[in-house]
Amino acid sequence: MNSNKRPLSVTVVACVFLLVGVVGFVFHFKQALVSPSDGIWIELTEFLAALSGAFLLRGHNWARWLALAWMVFHVILSFGALRQFAIHAVIFAAIAWALFSPEAARYFRGTPIEPA
Repeated sequence: MNSNKRPLSVTVVACVFLLVGVVGFVFHFKQALVSPSDGIWIELTEFLAALSGAFLLRGHNWARWLALAWMVFHVILSFGALRQFAIHAVIFAAIAWALFSPEAARYFRGTPIEPA
């Protein structure tokens, strides 16, 4: 955790991951009860999305790697459908840019931002 000002791009990505994780977890919860063998894996992926979002907000470096890995997982899952694959790949690129830009890198390193 650090005391740097969080970049807007990190805040947006973190909030999206939190939203996707929590809404997905609640939405798929019934399926997990009906079919635990499949549902537990869906719930786990949704939990990981929410976890990464929460810790992105706190400035933990590992959370941006988890968020990227979560998105890579979705890119791989959508490999069979070209349109879904393209959409997920573009979203992945946007998330990677937002979480690994120089400003975001300073935030996750805890390096103070120098005044202009």
